Amino acid sequence: MSDPTILEETFTKLMQEFPKCAPDGIISVDLKLLRDLGLLDSEDEEESEEFPHQFHVIETDEKVTLFNEEFAIWIVPKVIDELPTTLTLISLMDENSSKLEIVFSTSGIYNTPKFVLKVLRYYLSEVLDTEEAISSIHKE
Repeated sequence: MSDPTILEETFTKLMQEFPKCAPDGIISVDLKLLRDLGLLDSEDEEESEEFPHQFHVIETDEKVTLFNEEFAIWIVPKVIDELPTTLTLISLMDENSSKLEIVFSTSGIYNTPKFVLKVLRYYLSEVLDTEEAISSIHKE
């Protein structure tokens, strides 16, 4: 499902049905979350690491879309309550559909590419680990 037209249709549908598609809501990135995820402790290590996934990129005025065989990610700048905010939607892809897994937002001092990428890297690993665990359960 790497057709840009289908990705755009998927994004539009997700935004129209957002509350239903994102039952866990939006995870707000703040100091507590970064500590809980262990993303503050490993600052020096992660900056030297390359991003562990390869993505195609489509950039428009509205958003940046990253996609590969496994994921579609939309990074959407917004102004919410007069505060610049970035929404990041992570969707797991298969050949026929996508499933919104996680949505997080960064604002204030956390609304920087550094924090968006740190949190994105963490959640991509979490989604893959969860999918692997589910797959191994079904094989047993």
